[in-house]
Amino acid sequence: MAPDRPPLAGVRIVAVEQYGAGPYTTLYLADMGADIIKIEDPGMGGDIGRYVPPGQTGTDSLFFESFNRGKRSLALDLKSEGGRAVLERLVTGSDAVFNNLRGDLPDKMGLTYATLGKINPAIVCASLTAYGRHGERASQPGYDPLVQAEAGWASLTGDPDGPPVKSGLSLADYAAGLGAALALMIALFDVGRTGRGRDVDTSLYDMALGLLTYPAAWYLSAGIQAQRYPMSAHPSLIPFQFMQTADGYLAVACAKEKFFQDLIAAMELPEVAADPRFASFATRREHREELSAILGASFREKTTAEWLERLRGRVPCAPVRSLAEALDLEELEEREMLASYEHPIFGKVSMTGTPFTLSGFRPTYSRAPAYNADQQEILDELGYSEAERAELAASGAFGSH
Repeated sequence: MAPDRPPLAGVRIVAVEQYGAGPYTTLYLADMGADIIKIEDPGMGGDIGRYVPPGQTGTDSLFFESFNRGKRSLALDLKSEGGRAVLERLVTGSDAVFNNLRGDLPDKMGLTYATLGKINPAIVCASLTAYGRHGERASQPGYDPLVQAEAGWASLTGDPDGPPVKSGLSLADYAAGLGAALALMIALFDVGRTGRGRDVDTSLYDMALGLLTYPAAWYLSAGIQAQRYPMSAHPSLIPFQFMQTADGYLAVACAKEKFFQDLIAAMELPEVAADPRFASFATRREHREELSAILGASFREKTTAEWLERLRGRVPCAPVRSLAEALDLEELEEREMLASYEHPIFGKVSMTGTPFTLSGFRPTYSRAPAYNADQQEILDELGYSEAERAELAASGAFGSH
């Protein structure tokens, strides 16, 4: 049976995006078939992600590939009259305009509904900023580590006796990107019912605050301050943490009483099962250090593989793997999580693919666009004549030569 058409086929999003969080917002939308027209600043040589090493040559980089596969590129100087005219013609036939500029710039550059809604009343104007489009912090630039620090994430991460720690991944960027994509699609869904677009605003900082979830509820409602515990332990549940084994580390997550009882039985620790100090979630939390010491000593007697053989199927657990171990090609292919394609510079490029599936459809992955590679095609679609293109080029619409 032939696969279904891409679920977002026919959706066009003009993306004034760069680096990580912005391109991540539109990445999976492109995988789902949306036409993402990436507007790149010719004065900067395009998206700065093109120049991030390692794996960087000219205007191509593996960093850029990981966020921009399947999109189209158009170099456009939005500060020029001609560049603005091209953008506005694009808007007439698009569903959304997305940007991840500094918070004060969408209004200044006319990328909000107040301006673009006059051209296309159904347009969704989505902005992903550091601290929002309004207020005294709108003009401040922001990046993932700054947000992880300020939103309290780093204070919750790491060993209790060590310094605050940032995640090894840019999780504030990625979470905000997913939030922006969700908000944009919610607005597009509403356009289908009302015919009217709107502004959509998300920020790295607000998303990071939102992800504080239950630690925020504990503190704001009851003044309870979440703490860091050894071995990345959960603040309430035990064991729900990493455990050192004879040759590595194992993650164990006893989120139900049943799992704890099964763990103790599998570890052959009847004295723990009979100890009233460890009889419930509350008492185990109260006697965290004593229980951790007992379990820790037992876990160190066997290898990670031995514990996995004994516990899997009974107790939620997983080995703490290296990046190389986690990126096992056979496993990625089996899970349909491998995106591979040929690239004229890098040869075969492989990366992780779309982390969700829709029945009847599988993404077809293709390279990220070469810088300004789609100018001719996009201008053809917009109906520009050769004379008009020459006039636009002479006016600096596509940047100076």
